[in-house]
Amino acid sequence: MSLVAGSGTSVDVEVLREVTGDYVEAVSRLLPQLSRAPVPSRDHLRRVLDHEANAVVVARDPGTGRIVGMTTLVTFPLATGVRSWIHDVVVDEAWRGRGVGRALTRAAVEEAERRGAWTVDLTTRPWREDANRLYERAGFERRETSVYRKTLPANPMP
Repeated sequence: MSLVAGSGTSVDVEVLREVTGDYVEAVSRLLPQLSRAPVPSRDHLRRVLDHEANAVVVARDPGTGRIVGMTTLVTFPLATGVRSWIHDVVVDEAWRGRGVGRALTRAAVEEAERRGAWTVDLTTRPWREDANRLYERAGFERRETSVYRKTLPANPMP
């Protein structure tokens, strides 16, 4: 689907169906702009993409087809209903401020609705002011909660 991202910029947004070379390249280029997590192998990306709970959403430059942003939507059934979580939203530094994050978020929410989710959650760091504004403008409400994390023994990604 082609979406007007902002400032007259349009991007093509799609849910990936297979691991392609351009997706592997995009992950290698974009993931370090988001996190210090190790860049995953092609096999690991295939497992992510093939998992029924996941939908990998990418935004492409309509002129070149190059992936300029991505996110992963995870949808899962619980006793309290079907829930979704948006993870790892990242937009290439050269494309930031043009609405690509908004287009990715909108596409992920639409996919969550298509999958029957009742809610969509996400987290972002407090100092990521642009991201916080984006999510609030997209209708997400800040929740009073404590997020806890337990780091498990390292399991290298194959």
